[in-house]
Amino acid sequence: EVQLQASGGGLVQAGGSLRLSCAASGFTFAHYAIGWFRQAPGKAREGVSYIDNRDVFTWYHESVKGRFTISSDNAKNTVYLQMNSLKPEDTAVYYCASGPQYYNTDYRRKNDYMWWGQGTLVTVSS
Repeated sequence: EVQLQASGGGLVQAGGSLRLSCAASGFTFAHYAIGWFRQAPGKAREGVSYIDNRDVFTWYHESVKGRFTISSDNAKNTVYLQMNSLKPEDTAVYYCASGPQYYNTDYRRKNDYMWWGQGTLVTVSS
């Protein structure tokens, strides 16, 4: 059974840091990409970052470039999202996701992911 467990959310002041973790099981972690998405109240779920564990390619949404860093520990089947210089607009539920790749898969798109974790809430106060 595929499982993705996101954790590490919490309440932090603007300018602070948090590290999210996504623990995966039930699939060969090193062969898949892992993405982080977020959904703020009343807004659509958007891609934040992803890492392709096959070639360690990474992507970041423009709004988090230079502040967030994604990394992967294949020995622990865990992906991390280090979030620094947090802003109130980063407040959202953060989800990790993964899934098989097809010829037209774009890991920036939420609809291209098959497996989702339960989400962890990040609240940044001003």
